Order: sequence, then C-alpha cells, then structure tokens
Amino acid sequence: MIPDKKSNRVYFAHYPLSHPAWLVIRRAGTQIKAAASLHFHGALLDIGCGEKWKNDLVGHYVDQYIGVDHAETLHDPSSVDRIGSAYALPAEDGEFDCVLCTSVLEHLEEPQVALAEAYRVLKPGGTAVFTAPQIWHLHEEPRDFFRFTCYGLKHLFIKAGFEPIEIKALSGFWTTFGSELNYYLNGFKWGIFRPFMSLWTAINNLIFLALGKNQHNEKWTWMYLVIAHKSAPLTSKSQKNVQRRKANRIPD
Repeated sequence: MIPDKKSNRVYFAHYPLSHPAWLVIRRAGTQIKAAASLHFHGALLDIGCGEKWKNDLVGHYVDQYIGVDHAETLHDPSSVDRIGSAYALPAEDGEFDCVLCTSVLEHLEEPQVALAEAYRVLKPGGTAVFTAPQIWHLHEEPRDFFRFTCYGLKHLFIKAGFEPIEIKALSGFWTTFGSELNYYLNGFKWGIFRPFMSLWTAINNLIFLALGKNQHNEKWTWMYLVIAHKSAPLTSKSQKNVQRRKANRIPD
C-alpha cells in the first residue's frame, strides 16, 4: 500500500514539541515505520496495543490490523480488538503475517514466555518487530521489571525460535540524556512554573535533536529495535537442493 503521510502526522501529533518524549518518539516511530515498509503485509497483530496509535503509523502497510491488550490496561480499551494476555494471546497458531510489540517486554515478569507466544501466532516466514529499552526511568510502576542489552535480547529471541535477528540501537548519548533530562524537568511542571518548563522542554528537544543526529550507539541507546523472523519450512525444491549440496560435499 502507499504510505499515508497524513496518518503519520496524526501519530506524531500525539507528542508535541513540548512533550518530554518528543525526541524518542520521533526516533522510534521513524525506525518502526521503516521496518514496517520492508516486512509488514497481510494480517498484523499489535501486542500491547493501548489505544492503537501505531495504526496511524504502519496500518497502511497491512490489510488487517488487530490490537490486543490485557483487561487491566492503563489505556482506553475502546480501541482494543481482542482482550488477552501476552502470555496467552487470543489467536490461532500461525494466524498472523506480522507482529508488532513496542515497549512492552519491560513490563512483563516473563518476557521469554511472551516471545514464545508471539512466535506461535506468527506464520512461517513472518516477521516480528519489537522495541525494548536499555536506559530508561521507571514508568508504569509497579509493572516495570526489566531493561535489556542487545546481547540479552539476542539470547531471548533465539531461545524463542526466532532467526535471523536484526537488533538496532535507536540512539546515542545525546538523545537518551536529553530525553531523560526532559522527564526530570517535567517533574517541576506545576503552578507558575508550568509554561516555563514546557518552553524549556521544547528548546531542549531542538538542541538535543541537533546534538544526537545520526547517533546510534549500543552503549548509550535508550531503546533497541528488534526485527525477528520465523523461518519458513523448506519446500520440496529447497529440500532437494540441500540434499544435493550434502551429496556433493567433499569428505573431511
């Protein structure tokens, strides 16, 4: 499908320049959209969909966008298509061509179980796109359990059956530092200081946008993007090719 630029603007409009997450939302949203343009098609399952804002970001790449979230979600559940847990997704085996799950793994006591479930509902040859934080403040407490390195993520995804896997750092030091500074300043948004803090946050966003441009550093990234595939079964033709290569292999 042709990308809908208007719908993209609708997604990013949820986070104005004075929002403390403006920097990271721009980074993550751009990279999620780029991954979707390459890998998404058919039926998509958004795990932990919240209010399904990402439908405006990537929905035009798929024919069906299904959002699932748990019954006690902190978000408005009116947009949720299916109520269920990431540990027991309300979906059939191999029902979806692609899976999206953003900033959810850190809120799960058992992220490995959730990854196995995502693998189960994905069709062979399908692709899952996840994001998971490495450096970020506590949020949505007390359901905030983990932070992840690229090495930890690789281990978890391979153990769940995914491969090959691409893991990308979404930022360097300045985007991470600037965003966390914004959230710290956001704590002073009360009374007569509120308009000044909003202006200060907006200025910080522009400064750190320039400082952090094109930085992607595994040591300092706030978040990783993971693109993981569920291998398709070998066709009869590919099986014959494998057997032929084995037959022609020179003995050690």
